[in-house]
Amino acid sequence: MFSLNVASLFRDGPEYIKRTQTPFKPTKVTLAEVHAVVPKHLHEKNTLKALFYVMRDIISAVIVYKLGWQIDPFSHQLAQFLGLSSTLEFVAKWSLWALYWHVQGVILAGWWCMAHEAGHGSLSNHSWINHVIGYTMHTFILVPYYAWRSTHHAHHKATMSIERDENFVPRTRTDYGLPPESSAHISDYHEVFEETPIYTLGRMLFMQALGWQYYLLTNVMGNPMYPAGTNHFQPSSPLFKPHERNGIIASNIGLSVMSSILYLWTKKVGFSYFIKLYFVPYLLANHWIVMLTYLHHSDPTIAHYRNKQWSFLRGAVSTVDRPLLGWAGRFFLHNVSHDHVAHHLFSSIPFYNQPQVTEAIKKVLKDDHNYDSTNTFRALYRTFTQCCFIEDDGDIVFYKNRDGKAIRVLAPDALDNPIKKSI
Repeated sequence: MFSLNVASLFRDGPEYIKRTQTPFKPTKVTLAEVHAVVPKHLHEKNTLKALFYVMRDIISAVIVYKLGWQIDPFSHQLAQFLGLSSTLEFVAKWSLWALYWHVQGVILAGWWCMAHEAGHGSLSNHSWINHVIGYTMHTFILVPYYAWRSTHHAHHKATMSIERDENFVPRTRTDYGLPPESSAHISDYHEVFEETPIYTLGRMLFMQALGWQYYLLTNVMGNPMYPAGTNHFQPSSPLFKPHERNGIIASNIGLSVMSSILYLWTKKVGFSYFIKLYFVPYLLANHWIVMLTYLHHSDPTIAHYRNKQWSFLRGAVSTVDRPLLGWAGRFFLHNVSHDHVAHHLFSSIPFYNQPQVTEAIKKVLKDDHNYDSTNTFRALYRTFTQCCFIEDDGDIVFYKNRDGKAIRVLAPDALDNPIKKSI
């Protein structure tokens, strides 16, 4: 039984395999049909309920933080009580620190998700409550709330649009200097994309550890229409409209204040405890956020659209639901990965109602609803090695791999399917 469970970690989920074997055509469902199956009461926002979840997130982090302070003395006392050697004491201590880092990292990723919900205005009908929660929780984990909220809203308006999306926009054959498909050889692709497993692992670790900060600073994997130097901290950045600039300044002020607080706290507790209690969980929180956002929108079986074929509905359903972290993902990450398709279709619906939204829309979307039970780390490696580039032309395209091949193909009548724009 154990060997079967371990083997499943390295296998693609049946839903993914089915998509690779099914020629793609855009959904024939209309936005009006999707809206019709979602009960009206699911749109209602309950401020008190939202505040309960916020307090649950804060209390969870505080409890784990307080326990973190006990790890070193507890490990020492345990070793003395049991007569453990210094080596076993060392192992026990760092095992507990690893547990702390994992749990607190997930909890702080939940803070990120809660602030993200606040940015969508889904916690309360009072906008100021949403902004206070979002600004405070994002600033604590060094996220520029108003800056990221702006580009994230733009992403929602143009999801999977090659021309207009803000995040994880695929690079093209021309971007990589590849020869035309008609004359390219497999060696041309391998020269650009062939990597050793160790190098691929290194790229993955860099993205998971520092990808979030790198994106904020450089807009890497953002839309290439922006000039070099585009970032989330400059109020005059082309990412933002003029009326948003005061918010960008407010975000920067918040980050400066939080950085100062961390500096003063570090002077008091010592650099070692800053690293152990805050910095490592902060990095791990960013790891979970980068992983889930990347995998929601990057998959070899999911279509990207150019303007002639893009619509809001087509973009929204071209995301993937994944059971990231199982029950813990639902509890701490507030359904953001389990119900991501529903979130893109109804981003103002409270997260605690999104599981019901998912069940409702699956009845009308059927096979057009994308779900993948593949182990998330297996899916991450698969995406790194399979999602290399897209073609410069084509109104509906899929990622191609390091051999220049797409995992999925269009159905013969895919482009004959008219865009449904009704609401």
